[in-house]
Amino acid sequence: MKTLIEPKKEIPVIAETEVLVVGGGPSGLTAAIAAARTGVKTLLVERYGCLGGVLTQVGVESFAWYRHRGTVDCEGIGREYELRAQQLGFTRPEPQSISQVIDSEGFKVVADKMIVEAGVTPLYHSWVVDVIKQGDDLLGVIVESKSGRGAILAQCVVDCTGDADVAAKAGAPYRQRAKDQRMGVTVMFNCSGVDVKKFQTFVREELKPTYADWGKNWTIKTSGKEDNMFSPYMEEIFTRAQQEGVIPGDASAIAGTWSSFTDSGEAMQLNMVYAFGYDCTNAWDLTQAEIAGRQQALWAIDALRHYVPGFEKARLRNFGMTLGTRESRLIEGEVCVTDEHVLQQGRCEDSIGIFPEFIDGSGYLILPTTGHYFQIPYRCLVPKKIDNLLVAGRCVSASVIAHTSMRNMMCCSVTGQGAGTAAAESVRQGVKVRDVDIKALQETLRQQGARIH
Repeated sequence: MKTLIEPKKEIPVIAETEVLVVGGGPSGLTAAIAAARTGVKTLLVERYGCLGGVLTQVGVESFAWYRHRGTVDCEGIGREYELRAQQLGFTRPEPQSISQVIDSEGFKVVADKMIVEAGVTPLYHSWVVDVIKQGDDLLGVIVESKSGRGAILAQCVVDCTGDADVAAKAGAPYRQRAKDQRMGVTVMFNCSGVDVKKFQTFVREELKPTYADWGKNWTIKTSGKEDNMFSPYMEEIFTRAQQEGVIPGDASAIAGTWSSFTDSGEAMQLNMVYAFGYDCTNAWDLTQAEIAGRQQALWAIDALRHYVPGFEKARLRNFGMTLGTRESRLIEGEVCVTDEHVLQQGRCEDSIGIFPEFIDGSGYLILPTTGHYFQIPYRCLVPKKIDNLLVAGRCVSASVIAHTSMRNMMCCSVTGQGAGTAAAESVRQGVKVRDVDIKALQETLRQQGARIH
């Protein structure tokens, strides 16, 4: 590979802060709000022009679709999102749970309001391109934007990039499964022109879908109690479309779920494209996945028009503004959350929050209908080797099945609240993040409405 030597540059320090959060998805937004609410100076860097991550940028509106009667939920800042969006008229009933979907466009405003109220300083349209280190101490990051390059210095950094980008650049150890073993990626899309009443009649009287219908693109292991529960899922019509030549026979990754409908006949969060074999940390792979995914989505719409009552006049409304990804780097933390911990209601003394026994991916589907939940250990957020750094979101230290639970948006919010609060505590206590007083951290989290036990 050819290389070039970049000339030395004098980079201005554009900001200094106590806590720096990188990434504004569910984990980063929550981390920034949590840190700022303790009174420490907090700056949030986001590469796009809005916060919300998978919710606003990918278009996954079903923030808490796991919630059913019998669910013991996590509470905390993540639950505030649903309530605030509802107050502003940006929610609709979620079709398969007792939660509300959050309007992807409206939540951009909700997020803006919440960070302003918390006192967070936001910096949008900026991408972290390098880190600033002294030995094993992380001192800040270098960002690039239309304004050029600039350094941001911080007493503590929280990596909420989803792919552990900051941790990787800092030299923190991590692992990745082979591309052919990872969960797939999705181009989310929405349709307009749907006769909603006609479609709902078809679902109720003819389709009658359940979780037992899942399985074209993956083998699903449930606990058994999910099998007869309603699921907004379609698979057979896409198989039929291939067999009858409506869509190409190699469109093998088309099958999936719908979410809510608007009063004007828009079908939201059509999660019907699932593509395997892409590396979410490789720009070439991401490029090909976006292109292939958009074509798959158009084929899915063709099949819906041909075979699904109510979709005869449906047309593409929009794609998500970026690809939906599920798995990439996982840091090596001081503790790794094991599969057994999630499946067997694990408990820990350094709990920073709880999450229901909700597992969706890597061959499992378990819904939290029996009150089971696990505690999340603080040390799974603390990467080995690097100081002044915490990691939250789907890249925390966890094994395969545990990751499929912890990657969900609400759980990302839980780890974000834990990481943001811990970062603030490290500043207030004057200690490194791995030496934070756990009892003091837990008390601050309780004051913020988090459920620890």
